[in-house]
Amino acid sequence: MSRTILRGRVLSFTRAPQAIDDHESYLYLEDGAVGIADGIVVWVGDFAEADLAGAMVIDHRPNLILPGFIDLHLHYVQSNMMAAYAGSLLEWLNTYTFIEEQKFAQQGHADAVAVDFYDALIRHGTTSAVAYCSSHPRSVDAFFAEAQRRNMLMVGGKVMMDRNAPEGLCDTAQSGYDDTKALIARWHGRGRGLYAISPRFAITSTPEQMEAARALVAEHPDAYVQTHLSENDAEISYSMALYPDSPDYTGIYEDYGLLGRKTLLGHCIHLNHRETAVLAETGAVAVFCPTSNLFLGSGLFDRERLMKAGVRVGVATDIGGGTSVSMLRTLDEGYKVLQLRGQRLNPLASFDMATRGNAEALGLDDTIGSIAPGRAADLVVLDARATPLMRMRMGNVETLVEELFVLQTLGDDRAVAEVYVAGARAKSTLGGL
Repeated sequence: MSRTILRGRVLSFTRAPQAIDDHESYLYLEDGAVGIADGIVVWVGDFAEADLAGAMVIDHRPNLILPGFIDLHLHYVQSNMMAAYAGSLLEWLNTYTFIEEQKFAQQGHADAVAVDFYDALIRHGTTSAVAYCSSHPRSVDAFFAEAQRRNMLMVGGKVMMDRNAPEGLCDTAQSGYDDTKALIARWHGRGRGLYAISPRFAITSTPEQMEAARALVAEHPDAYVQTHLSENDAEISYSMALYPDSPDYTGIYEDYGLLGRKTLLGHCIHLNHRETAVLAETGAVAVFCPTSNLFLGSGLFDRERLMKAGVRVGVATDIGGGTSVSMLRTLDEGYKVLQLRGQRLNPLASFDMATRGNAEALGLDDTIGSIAPGRAADLVVLDARATPLMRMRMGNVETLVEELFVLQTLGDDRAVAEVYVAGARAKSTLGGL
């Protein structure tokens, strides 16, 4: 069995940091070693104590080695329409999004977009993500086939949508059910792929389709559920007009049995007290999408309120409403959103959220999100001196926390020195680098 040892400064979180001086919440090794065999971390410790016999040593000093970033909510089928000018969510959907997603009916289009999408993830240090595909099954096939080719742990699913969208995007309650069931059989648990049952949001699904989604969840309790919730005031009003018997927007999904610990709800900005309590009770995850919320003017996520109420929280890029594939840029914008809320997000909490925290939200923290024996060797190597400005700023940095904040505030894909997927180098093997 061949072994690889990565040498560098190793950082991995063991629980959510309670404060900026919570040193017990993470492992930090100034001169550390990560032993890898067959795509799995087999040993972590000080380099001086590593067994080097027969191992290939890759020296990443003075850079930081962290778990690969995890993105909880994005739309790979919107990769080609990022930075589309629009005033609000519903205008943006109708003017750009639904037009772009119809292209996935074309032979070969999904395959080409999937390659570019995965290249972008790797360049930015993201090793796992949860994605919406289009309503076309071939978009799902391309998504999972490319993930399997790269040996990446990815979650995704076909959007179910049978109204309030162009005919070329709409399925029916029955076809949405049939397609999803077939796709689960084809891809869930194959390689590292995991399926997410994906009714797009209440506006684009009839009650009949929501019932079909309920049936799918009951039949496949090990699959994820993903949808959107309370992103925009107009969206909320429209949803309630379509489902007047539900107590609120969250109540729509509650009524159809779609809320649980494997449910990922994008945005969750405008929640009332009852909705917040329901999310806490069911264990559903509220996913913070800062760049998208700012770009579309949707509102400011209230992380502190949700967490105090016991709601599980994650973070995501939400491309293409989001404006960057980079989790570093996303964390930076998230910091600013929370500043406007009067909530200070410290750098330890940021990096925990994008790694171990998002893995925990997925229920996969025993597999990804940390550097420990038995975890997948999905890793990112970060260089806090990657640009002239960063090098200049690092001249005054004295602590790990300060360095993380520099990476979060000034970093982008240039700060990602290398990426490992299941122990194999991924970024340096991409073309054009």
